[in-house]
Amino acid sequence: MKREMLRAKVHRVRVTEANLEYEGSLTLDAALMDAGDFVPFEKIDVYNVTQGTRFTTYLIEGERGSGVCCVNGAAAHLASANDYVIIASYATVEESERAGHRPLVVLVDDANRIREVKHSEVAGARV
Repeated sequence: MKREMLRAKVHRVRVTEANLEYEGSLTLDAALMDAGDFVPFEKIDVYNVTQGTRFTTYLIEGERGSGVCCVNGAAAHLASANDYVIIASYATVEESERAGHRPLVVLVDDANRIREVKHSEVAGARV
């Protein structure tokens, strides 16, 4: 059996822009992509902590160190500048790998700079 497991996430990144006129996707600071081992055009789920909306899209690499998190295209109806979102990616894991699987968790500050990268989450932990 295989399971779909959290591979990586950027937790509570602040949306810097929402651009309806773009074809689609989410532009993310390359440093945040690297920290979570995300790649351009990777499928992601976005969970809007501020508004409660959720959507699926893909990543486009933004300028390194810029802090950019720009929601593009139709998804811009589901997020606004200064909303906080969680960007998550999943992987299919063999049952034999499940016990050792640990996701990358990237925590950021209000300027979208990396605060911490860890390989675990604790239930009920506050950020």
